[in-house]
Amino acid sequence: MTEFESIYRTYFRDVELYLRAICHDDVLAEELTEQVFFQALKALPKFRGDCDIRTWLCTMGRNYYLSHLRKTRPTKDVEEVQIPDPSRSIEERVEDRHQAMAIHRVLHDLPEPYKEVFSLRIFGQLSFEDIGSLFGRTANWACVTYHRARQKIRDKMEE
Repeated sequence: MTEFESIYRTYFRDVELYLRAICHDDVLAEELTEQVFFQALKALPKFRGDCDIRTWLCTMGRNYYLSHLRKTRPTKDVEEVQIPDPSRSIEERVEDRHQAMAIHRVLHDLPEPYKEVFSLRIFGQLSFEDIGSLFGRTANWACVTYHRARQKIRDKMEE
C-alpha cells in the first residue's frame, strides 16, 4: 500500500464528515472530499508536516468549500459564513457557546471517570497531578484518562 493509499483510507471519512458538518449538503461534501484528495495526491510531496495531516486535509476542504461559496453565492459575504476550524481543540470549542452546549450534552452521557476527569481539567482547571491525587492515582493516569475522554467527546461530536 502506498503512502497516499494509507492516508486516503485513514482520513477520507474524517474529511467527508467535516465537510458534511460545514456545508450541510451530502452531495457537495462528497464532491469536495474528492477534490481534497485529488489535490492531496498532487501536493503530498510538498507537505512539510507542520501540522497534523487531518488538519491539513480539512483545511484544504474548508478552502474548497469557501471557493465554492464564492462561485455559487456571490451575494453572500464569505466572511459571514461560520466554519469551524479543524485545528481547534476540544478546549477551544468549549469557548464557543453553541459548541459548548453540544459538548455538554455529550459530556452528560460520558461514563465515569472520563466525565469527572474532563470536567476537573477543563472547568476546574486542575493539573493532572491534582486530578490524579483526587482519584488516588498518578498524574499519568489522569492525563491518559483526560485524553481518552477528549477522544470520546470528539467521536460523539462527529457522529
